[in-house]
Amino acid sequence: MSRVFLTVLDAVGAGEAPDAAEYGDAGANTLGHVIAACSPKLPNMAAMGLGNISSTGYRWDGPVAGAWGRAREVSKGKDTTSGHWEIAGVRVTQAFPVFPDGFPESFMKEYEKAIGHKCIGNKPASGTVILEELGEQHLRDHTPIVYTSGDSVFQIACHEELFPPEKLYEFCRTARAMLQGELGVGRVIARPFVGKPGSFSRTGNRRDFSMPPCGRTLPQAVKEAGMESIGVGKIEDIFAHEGLTQSDHAAGNPACMDSLVRFMKTDFEGLCFTNLVDTDSVYGHRNDPEGFAGALEAFDRRLEEMKGLLRPGDLMIITADHGCDPCDISTDHTREYIPILAYTPGMNRSVDLGTRSTFADIAATCAEWLGLEERFGAASFAEALR
Repeated sequence: MSRVFLTVLDAVGAGEAPDAAEYGDAGANTLGHVIAACSPKLPNMAAMGLGNISSTGYRWDGPVAGAWGRAREVSKGKDTTSGHWEIAGVRVTQAFPVFPDGFPESFMKEYEKAIGHKCIGNKPASGTVILEELGEQHLRDHTPIVYTSGDSVFQIACHEELFPPEKLYEFCRTARAMLQGELGVGRVIARPFVGKPGSFSRTGNRRDFSMPPCGRTLPQAVKEAGMESIGVGKIEDIFAHEGLTQSDHAAGNPACMDSLVRFMKTDFEGLCFTNLVDTDSVYGHRNDPEGFAGALEAFDRRLEEMKGLLRPGDLMIITADHGCDPCDISTDHTREYIPILAYTPGMNRSVDLGTRSTFADIAATCAEWLGLEERFGAASFAEALR
């Protein structure tokens, strides 16, 4: 019985990609800059090879037992959707549209008519800043706040006492159905919040409404083979609820790590795919390197427990989906390599996986480990781990 635990540390990039300048991200290095600025203690990831990955700058003199490397993104993009899809074997060949000037007025009029409410905002903005700017007006006039970012997203923020989460999700489903073709953003995101003017805060009831994957994914292949395909955190949203046998939409890193540990204690054959979002949403987008470093340390502390729960035949892979350099002046994602750390019980050597030419090598590796024939047009590194 084989189990694969694939964990994405959201936005924990490992240095600028060769084409970073084309995305406005020359010099980005999420891990390297956070490590240099905050000196987080990450002994468990270091023991798997973190410091051996180019550009991280993590100093570690102890032994290394694990496989380490990095991967370059082929897909057009630097966001959650393109990153996770490519990790799961699907490359995005046409970039999702972005709206630096907001969404077309003609669309917004149609959308407002469809939901029965006037909207405010409709511009790129930080999620916390726009609540400070427009939250009071939203409460006074009952106007949903629409905004976007440097990513392909249509975000809707509503106060939970004014529009309960289920109503906000209705607004999002309407937008998802309308945003197709040239307006086909990667994700429509529900951003519920609470509080009063001057002290608004977002809640854990966020939901993402993604485009369905544009190809066959690792979770689909695992499910169709009759094995468990488990999603933890926002995985179900990223894959539009496709290819999963069960899911725990836990909110925030502590809850997601608790959920992952619970699944590690159960008997199953297949894949457990986890997203840990706080490094991205709570710290990366808010330019908070200290908080980012703290989130890495919190994961590293739990990693020792997780490794102890692995059984013979299990595989653990830790990676990321893009960067979001909190030491950069921008609050947007950054086009970076992603780190790869891999470990299987009994592994007692250091294995250099090099620089992989696509994130999809991770999907190929997971598939081979589980005995599937699918390779997603990529190169597995499973044999190097045995």
